[in-house]
Amino acid sequence: MDYAIHKQRLIEMEKRLTSGVEDATASGREHSEKAVGDSGDASVASQNVTRNFAKAEFGLNVLTQVREALERIEAGTFGNCTVDGEPIDPQRLEASPWVPYCLKHQELLEADGG
Repeated sequence: MDYAIHKQRLIEMEKRLTSGVEDATASGREHSEKAVGDSGDASVASQNVTRNFAKAEFGLNVLTQVREALERIEAGTFGNCTVDGEPIDPQRLEASPWVPYCLKHQELLEADGG
């Protein structure tokens, strides 16, 4: 099966996510290095730092999944569940082309708390 459209989408996502992670990390560093005037300022600065680093961490997690999906395309295993090798529903891939699991194994993973 030809996954060229998925590959292009993933490459575009990789670029956006990389930029977003870099921006959020830089912003978090900037907020953490700013001098604060009082405890209220310190609280706001702390919230900004936490929010920016959380955004960067989330973006980095998705970026990792996107890169792994690109590796699966190159390896010829994209579109197959990484647990049992069964095909992932095409609609699932259309919605989230980075997913490594079929719906059955995703639900089992989530039920286990992962």
